[in-house]
Amino acid sequence: MNKPILDACCGSRMFYFDKNNPNVLYMDNRKLEDTLCDGRKLVVAPDIIADFKNMPFEDNSFNLVIFDPPHLLKVGQNSWLCKKYGKLEKSWPVDIKKGFEECMRVLKPCGTLIFKWATRDITLKQILDCTEVKPIIFHKNNNTYFLVFYKEQI
Repeated sequence: MNKPILDACCGSRMFYFDKNNPNVLYMDNRKLEDTLCDGRKLVVAPDIIADFKNMPFEDNSFNLVIFDPPHLLKVGQNSWLCKKYGKLEKSWPVDIKKGFEECMRVLKPCGTLIFKWATRDITLKQILDCTEVKPIIFHKNNNTYFLVFYKEQI
């Protein structure tokens, strides 16, 4: 799959205009079909099942990487929140650090990383403390942040 964009934690592709954009390689660590408590269908159907902490791609593979990892700690394993958004483990600082490292590794020089984070359980500062990569811009909407990172040319 030679696509220019990687979504490293696609989930159910909630924020996409086109949930089947041909330029995006959709990756997640799970595949799931379920009906939520309100009757809506939840479908997590990645192109490739893999862990964002250990991506099966060569270095410098993508022009754009989207990193929207699970952001919930305090949620039941079988809850609709967990099914919809996933759940972080207690090892989240190490996991997020490794996720940023992997995203930057597979990102091409002069490429862009878009990171999304909701601060329900963990602050943005706590997340940014897990990585040495610094954003160039951010946008906040309620308790959700979108940050843009840039990979320097080698």
